[in-house]
Amino acid sequence: MLVRIVKMRFRDEAIEDFKALFEKHKSEIRGVQGCLKLQLLQDLKEPSFFCTYSWWESENDLNNYRSSDVFDVVWPATKAMFADKPEAWSSESLHLLD
Repeated sequence: MLVRIVKMRFRDEAIEDFKALFEKHKSEIRGVQGCLKLQLLQDLKEPSFFCTYSWWESENDLNNYRSSDVFDVVWPATKAMFADKPEAWSSESLHLLD
């Protein structure tokens, strides 16, 4: 299983717009084949910082999402709100305890 982590910082005036964009499209993103789980986190002390965690069955599934219609809508709109360049990691999940 692959976990994709994306750390983003938004302009202060764009925070609510980003949250609304995520709310609007979260079910579509989660509904992409191979997406097992999706999470959005907002930093408690720096509310302009967010992280998304998405769990994928495979790297191929993540790449298919990057080629999807929903990505073509969400990512350009998200990028337009950034205060800084985002950071992203793709990691293999070794252990998960619930």
